[in-house]
Amino acid sequence: MTLKIISAEQVEFEGEVTQVTLPGAMGKFQVLRSHAAMIAALQAGTASYTLVDGTTATREIAGGVADVKNDVVSVCLY
Repeated sequence: MTLKIISAEQVEFEGEVTQVTLPGAMGKFQVLRSHAAMIAALQAGTASYTLVDGTTATREIAGGVADVKNDVVSVCLY
């Protein structure tokens, strides 16, 4: 699936991943391939994702919104 991390200034990351874990307003949640469509508010915390080569990356976020649809996860940061 494709992950896009977008700030007001630029696209900070766009690439293929196998999983994404995000700090939702109601708790952490994980997105895997074929996840149901959803929109979720994000709170401050750590976002992590695993690239298709198995490498895991993390990023601190201050909050934002996540949109999941058709194996595309778009994370719009505040």
